[in-house]
Amino acid sequence: MSFQASPDRTRVIRRGPAHPGRIDKARDPRRALIRLVPYLGPYKTGLTVVLVFVLVSTALGLVGPYLMGVAIDDFIALKDLPGLARVALWMLGLFLLGNACDTLSAWMMARISQRALQGVRRDLFGHLQTLSLRFFDANPAGELMSRLTNDIDAINQAVSQNVVALLASVLSLGGILVAMFVLNPWLALASLAVVPIMFWFTNFVARYTRRGFRDLQRELGAITSVMEEAISGQRVVRAFGRNDSVVEAFQERNLAVYRAGVYANSYALLLMPLTNQLGNLFVIAIAGLGGWLALQDLATVGVIATFITYGRNFINPLRQLANMYNAIQAALAGAERVFEIIDTIPEVQDAPEAFPLEAVRGEVRFREVDFSYQAGTPIIKRMSLDVRPGETVALVGPTGAGKTTLVNLLTRFYDIDAGGVMIDGHDLRAIRKADLRRRLGIVLQDTFLFSATVRNNIRYGRLEATDEEVVEAARMADADPFIRLLPQGYDTMLSERASNLSQGQRQMLAIARAILADPAILILDEATSSVDTRTEARIQAALLRLMAGRTSFVIAHRLSTIRDADKVVVIDHGQIVEQGSHQELLARRGFYYNLYLSQFKGEAI
Repeated sequence: MSFQASPDRTRVIRRGPAHPGRIDKARDPRRALIRLVPYLGPYKTGLTVVLVFVLVSTALGLVGPYLMGVAIDDFIALKDLPGLARVALWMLGLFLLGNACDTLSAWMMARISQRALQGVRRDLFGHLQTLSLRFFDANPAGELMSRLTNDIDAINQAVSQNVVALLASVLSLGGILVAMFVLNPWLALASLAVVPIMFWFTNFVARYTRRGFRDLQRELGAITSVMEEAISGQRVVRAFGRNDSVVEAFQERNLAVYRAGVYANSYALLLMPLTNQLGNLFVIAIAGLGGWLALQDLATVGVIATFITYGRNFINPLRQLANMYNAIQAALAGAERVFEIIDTIPEVQDAPEAFPLEAVRGEVRFREVDFSYQAGTPIIKRMSLDVRPGETVALVGPTGAGKTTLVNLLTRFYDIDAGGVMIDGHDLRAIRKADLRRRLGIVLQDTFLFSATVRNNIRYGRLEATDEEVVEAARMADADPFIRLLPQGYDTMLSERASNLSQGQRQMLAIARAILADPAILILDEATSSVDTRTEARIQAALLRLMAGRTSFVIAHRLSTIRDADKVVVIDHGQIVEQGSHQELLARRGFYYNLYLSQFKGEAI
């Protein structure tokens, strides 16, 4: 089995030589439409019922004008009032029945479309959970949120509101044409003169509206990203007095959305006045030709009246198609952007023969590892490291040296370019990702807690844990005392990012979550760097309980926190420059010695 990285491993898009994480821009709306159809597949029965309702409604709409012509020729001309009343009642009944069919078809289509879009959202969000961190590094959160909201909403507008209207319009056009040719072929041929003009103009406008709505969706994603960052970073914005600059950045993106919206809608709205003018010309042509045919005794007044009604009904579907074009183009542009993400290949994937990771001793080895976030810019270079089971390893070095990158490779958030990373002799790429990460526990400097109860945030470490196990984990993390002082104790709801807790309290909850997960290998990334010394002492005590008997990797800029580590690994520019115990490295008076002196100048070593 070979695990040497290939050039294709850094490609996350199926099409073209894309940069890792970058989304290529699709330009095939037909393909996007074809991709949407399978989501409606499970609802064939409902769609068939909708089709029947639309067919009935369309047929009833065709009978009404015919009955009006019959009323003029057979009853009004003969002054037959009872006959005219019967026809009027028939027309009223057909009108009410047609409206009922329209209502039912629209209601059913709304339910079907929401079910289908539920599937689209599920696939999009589910696929996002499979994508590698490199993808999220390259795509702003606001842009991804826009695809989950704005783009899905654009599809919703087209599918739920316009599918039935589109189907009814097409059937009406076909039915009206057949009825016209049956009644009078000459008037029917005259009516067809408007069709090629309409389709030529629609095709002309389509080229510009499609481009405009694609740009509009992209700009909506950009402005969503600006808003998400501004709202999430309000503390920083206010602390540095950057409210004006944030507003300026928003105004810039808002102006771009305005321009894209004007461009897209200006072309789309050209269709409405055109169809109105064509409708007026159509009626004038039918009335003029029909009047001449009536004078020649080639057509009756009732037939001409029926044709004028059919003519108006013939223009209405064309006008509806013009109105729908706006929504359809926005939906296709949104569908392209949604399927671009769904088609993105996760960079880090399980090998076909990947196996589960059973009991873990905790032996970790890095063998000649190379890694780079961007091709040509190496971050880790030919790094080798051996860690024994249960050993505590401190990773130290300047900012940007590669410490966090090293543990990111251990968790397999990224795949290495060359070499191998092994746990208990097994290459990480031969282990199922889910099993690997269940054996790892991570406590980060920037603790992320969800908008849920304290209990559920701790239980996130092991979802099947009992309430008693959650409380015991909190006790071990020294979090139980402050939790019980909260308004609802363990059932207290946390605000977004747990802003109603202190940094130290958030860290304790993160430690409790890691304790509950019971990992074989523990990773502590600057876990105490953002708290005061008193809180740090409490967190350190909790961490020591957590680290007992586990292989642990500790990243810390405060060198005082790693004096008792079994091994100190000094990293600089992606390479290990020194390793040994704290006292051994001080005795060598090398890189670590100078780094230590820079923090504790004037203190006894």
